[in-house]
Amino acid sequence: MGRLTLFPVLLAVCLAACTAEAPPEKGERIISVAPNLTELLFAAGAAKQLVAVSEFSDYPEAAKSLPRIGDAFRLDYERIVALAPTVAVIWESGTPPEVRTRLADLGIRVIGIPTLKLDDIATGLETLGALAGTEEIAARVAAGFRAEIVGLRAEYRDRPGIRVFVQIDDAPLFTVGSTHLITEIVELCGGSNVFADSTALALPVDLESVLVRAPQMILSIGDGDPVEFWARFGGLAAVATGSVYHAPADLLARPSPRISQGAAEVCSELDDARRRAGMMSTP
Repeated sequence: MGRLTLFPVLLAVCLAACTAEAPPEKGERIISVAPNLTELLFAAGAAKQLVAVSEFSDYPEAAKSLPRIGDAFRLDYERIVALAPTVAVIWESGTPPEVRTRLADLGIRVIGIPTLKLDDIATGLETLGALAGTEEIAARVAAGFRAEIVGLRAEYRDRPGIRVFVQIDDAPLFTVGSTHLITEIVELCGGSNVFADSTALALPVDLESVLVRAPQMILSIGDGDPVEFWARFGGLAAVATGSVYHAPADLLARPSPRISQGAAEVCSELDDARRRAGMMSTP
């Protein structure tokens, strides 16, 4: 249900150019400790300075060939030392504090990239571009990302409101609160997260509390089949109208420039749910 946009094309072209560009003469040796940071580094033009990445760094394709240093919770510090990085890029809201401390104790400069808001992704690109000496590339991609988000806000801001339950897991049932980036995406599409009264990034919930909040749409980014999971609750508005959707986790749960594509898909799905609920006429 996603719509075609110019920014994904711009990003793909940039990624190809970034991997071919020679590093600055005195470039940093960078390690990434999260897949979204790997994507940000490639998009910012820093690919040639990446000496290792975390597990699950599978985008762009070139990232798959880089050495692995473990995941954010189980880093291989011996291998990290052997690779002699000068900088470790960590995820401010996802990397454990003890990992940051250990990396710093090894004499590695640590740079944290926050991703609590959509604009943090653009700012992160600019920060990494400054680190790698690829400011022009990073600025271009950041501007494209911001333009994509501004365009989505303008297109969907006057849509009828619709209540959305975001399902990030089903065993146990987990959702996101007001401070999560996915809540911002739902809101820019003209929807409201039924658990936005919680300030937690993510939280466990019980079925009863979901049913009481009566979502008109369910958006799942988990691994299971949400249609099958919710089928037994035919009295729920989202189920009754067939407004249960599954979104690709990599495009929503991974804060990277590709999240604009995920946001466009979510906005399209919210419009579909509105039509099913009789809030909009069918084109």
